[in-house]
Amino acid sequence: MKRTSIPGLGIIVLFALVFHPGLVLSASPPPPQNGDVFPAIILTIPEDPAHKVYLGLAGEGQFKIPQIKAEAVIIEVYSMYCPHCQREASRVNQLYETIEQSPKYKGRLKVIGIGVGNSSFEVGVFAKKYKVPFPLFPDADFSIHQRLGEVRTPYFIGVRIKKDGTNEVFYSKLGGFRTAHEFLQSMVELSGLK
Repeated sequence: MKRTSIPGLGIIVLFALVFHPGLVLSASPPPPQNGDVFPAIILTIPEDPAHKVYLGLAGEGQFKIPQIKAEAVIIEVYSMYCPHCQREASRVNQLYETIEQSPKYKGRLKVIGIGVGNSSFEVGVFAKKYKVPFPLFPDADFSIHQRLGEVRTPYFIGVRIKKDGTNEVFYSKLGGFRTAHEFLQSMVELSGLK
């Protein structure tokens, strides 16, 4: 049986998908944008006592980002298998150290990481290998990743936590940064921390 094709049908379908994106249903929302409320993702309270103290949490169970005792939180979305995340690890550690050594920002600005597609074991391996001093959380089933728009890694999201318990995204971008000091100054400016 001879196969027939309609010339240009593929181009027409491609054109329709590109110029009429409503035809394609997306399984994930777009990444959080500046001014958005951060998605209500649920994380497990760390077992490490130092990480509990750092986040201002107690006991066991789960928590949401606005429950962290801080005025702003920088979230790194990473994967232990991402070579860019591996290269970025020392700079993110420097960011954490710079904040912790600052009398002005220590306690007010916190850093956490979410390992997309990474189990608790994999998160632990990454933390140990790259000497990560701040809390890392697993997202083995990609459920958090989906809520965050299935962003590529590393991806950084800044969330301002307001006194009334609400929150607002002030930064949301793919890729790393040049220096911890420059990135910290940018986060301070964008978050409105004084």
